[in-house]
Amino acid sequence: MTTTHASASPAEAAPAKAGARQWLGLAVLLLPVTLMTADLGVLWLATPYLAADLRLSSAQLLWITDIYGFLTAGTLVVMGTLGDRLGRRRLLMAGSAGFLAASLLAAYAPNAGTLIAARALLGVAGAAVLPSTLALISHMFADARQRATATAIAMWVTALSVGLAIGPIVGGVLLASWWWGSVFLIGLPIMAIALVTGPALLPEYRDPGAGRTDVPSVALFLLAVLPLVYGVKTVASHGPTTTAAAAFAGGLAFTLLFVHRQNRLAAPLLDLRLFRDRAFTGALLTLLLGMTALNGVEYLVPQYLQAVAGLSPLEAGLWLLPGAAGLVAGSQLTPPLARRFRPAYVLIAGLLVSLTGYAAIALAAGVALASLGLAVIMFGAAPISVLGTALAVGAAPPEKAGAAAATGQTAYDLGLALGIAVTGSVAVAVYRSGVPGDTPAAARESLGAASAVADQGLLTTARESFTTALQSASALSAVFALLTAVLVAVLLRKVPRITSGD
Repeated sequence: MTTTHASASPAEAAPAKAGARQWLGLAVLLLPVTLMTADLGVLWLATPYLAADLRLSSAQLLWITDIYGFLTAGTLVVMGTLGDRLGRRRLLMAGSAGFLAASLLAAYAPNAGTLIAARALLGVAGAAVLPSTLALISHMFADARQRATATAIAMWVTALSVGLAIGPIVGGVLLASWWWGSVFLIGLPIMAIALVTGPALLPEYRDPGAGRTDVPSVALFLLAVLPLVYGVKTVASHGPTTTAAAAFAGGLAFTLLFVHRQNRLAAPLLDLRLFRDRAFTGALLTLLLGMTALNGVEYLVPQYLQAVAGLSPLEAGLWLLPGAAGLVAGSQLTPPLARRFRPAYVLIAGLLVSLTGYAAIALAAGVALASLGLAVIMFGAAPISVLGTALAVGAAPPEKAGAAAATGQTAYDLGLALGIAVTGSVAVAVYRSGVPGDTPAAARESLGAASAVADQGLLTTARESFTTALQSASALSAVFALLTAVLVAVLLRKVPRITSGD
């Protein structure tokens, strides 16, 4: 990798290559990873049905969509560190069981409040699952080439892509015959397989020198992150408010207290020394901004295909397949490129490619162009997931892999949530500005609500406004992509190309 691990044991100094059991274990680990994005993909297609059946406001719809990412981001570091202490397999099994239970609650939610709560629980369960999978990969695949550049982590990212590919198709089939809650039930068999086979195929691993979990640190971390996340959400939805300012002030105060405590502890919840590594810090910021750019458009395109273009869920899912294929292709192409060129070059090249996709959506409209633009965007964004994750995990010693993976995944998921919150809220504002002021309040909240009004003229105006909103969101995402490219050039330009390792 690009950095050296601290004080490896003799066994770790000459890592053995993974065998059949490790590869079977990887397959088990990839199942819940695939589910995470499949669950998101089917939710995008179910959004119009949710809005109509539960009579959602635009604010409730955004909360249902992004509360998962915010809660995941808020608890990932805590879960990753707990996994290092309590056992990564044990935490994975607990998270899988929790995800299964929360999926049932979401499927049969009778109102918006229950569904938001279920999505929040899914976020916490996902926070237990995702860093555990990456940390176990780091432990099972000690050979650097297998772990980082050739297969394991690239396959982990590809599993995310496969989830995006199958999610819309499965969701389209389910929504064609069943109610919107059925899309949450796809997780039941997947998590059941992980729960049954995991104990037999996955090793247990914990940091032998981790010490006891510092409960005050856990509380301080949550009190630091969650108010900041809430503040971002509030500003994105309602603009600067007193509540948002109070949330930012409280989050910042607790952040300072958290940092102060971590620097005093012999076994901190989060080892802040990781941030001294330029590659680690650059990788986190790249994941954060890059995913913010991607997910705002990725969230809006499925709604455009159904609510504006009038496609059925299955048809929309088919038009989303090129995007998932682009992410899969980019994920598989990144490792060989990273062995020949420096990570910064690969990342910047991908971001420049993605700019053409953002421009295509921002400058024109149409089903084919939206699908093609999204495919180009996802292809160009793929190196961010692969290299950002690999650099973050590889910057840490093996015993800190769980915390490092969780920190990287926090940046990834927070970027996804910010993409929906920021660009999604901008899109809502643009949509409202294009709908006449004397329109019924519900119709000004969302295009789904406008579709229920028996007024063809209003519906045409609402569709035109939503198209403009999508184009505006794409232009904003292009700005985020440019900022990401600048950041990569500044922080990661000296990181050498990734070699196979010894």
